[in-house]
Amino acid sequence: MDLRTRLEPGHPACAGCGAAIAMKIASAVVPSNTRVVIPASCWSIILGKYPFSSLKLPVIHTPFALASAFATGMRAAKSVPVMVWAGDGATYDIGFGLLSAAAERNEDIVYVCYDNEAYMNTGGQKSSATPKAAKTPTTPQGKETEKKDIIAIMKAHKIPYIATASIAFPEDLQRKIKKAFSIKGFSFILIHSPCPTGWKMEPSLTVKASRMAVESGIFKLVEIKHGQERETYKPTCYVNPREYYKLQGRMPRDE
Repeated sequence: MDLRTRLEPGHPACAGCGAAIAMKIASAVVPSNTRVVIPASCWSIILGKYPFSSLKLPVIHTPFALASAFATGMRAAKSVPVMVWAGDGATYDIGFGLLSAAAERNEDIVYVCYDNEAYMNTGGQKSSATPKAAKTPTTPQGKETEKKDIIAIMKAHKIPYIATASIAFPEDLQRKIKKAFSIKGFSFILIHSPCPTGWKMEPSLTVKASRMAVESGIFKLVEIKHGQERETYKPTCYVNPREYYKLQGRMPRDE
C-alpha cells in the first residue's frame, strides 16, 4: 500500500471519522495535478477554514447540488485530472440529477462518494443512503425504507468504471482509485465510511465496523469495468450481520 498522504494532521474531523480515513488512503495515489471538487458535506469542514487547508491538493467548494457540473467545467477548461469528493447526501439525493447528467455524457472525471449513510454535517438526518431501521433525528422510530442501490443506478448509465471500496481494505481502495484515473470517461467509486458520531459507536470501532460490513456481506467489494462485474474480495467465513449492527447505537437491539 502507498503510505504517502496528502492529508495534514490537525484537521477538525471527529475522532474516528471514516471520511477522513478514506481521504487519507485515497489521496495518496491520485495524480499530483488533480483538482478536487467538494460539495457541501462533512469534508467542507474537515478541509479547514480559508486560507488554510488540511488537504495538499487544489480544492474548490461548491453548493450541495453542483459538484458534477463544476467538475465538468473544470475538466474542460484545465485538461487536468478532476475528482469529485462528495458525501451520500450530495450523491444519492441533492446532487443526483447533475451526477446522472455527467454520467450520461460520460464526462472524463472521477466521482467518489464517501458513504457515511446520513447527513452527518448537519446533525445526522437520514438520507436515501441510510439503511432501513436506522434511527436518526428525522427517523426517530427507525427509517422505514431500504437504502437506495446507487451502484445499480450507476450501472444503468453504462459508464466505463464503477467500484465499491472500504476503508478497512486500503490496498483494494487504492488500486481502484488508480484504476479510475487511468480510464477515460466517467468513473464512480463508493467508499463505505462509517461515522462514529452519527452511528452512535465508539471512535475506535470505525475500521472494525467497516470490515464487518464487508465480512457479513452487507457491503460487497466489487468493480465493474465496461460492464464486466467481479468481486474483488469474498469473505471465506461470513460474520453474522447482527454482530455488525450491535456496534451501532442507531440500530434497534434484539429483544
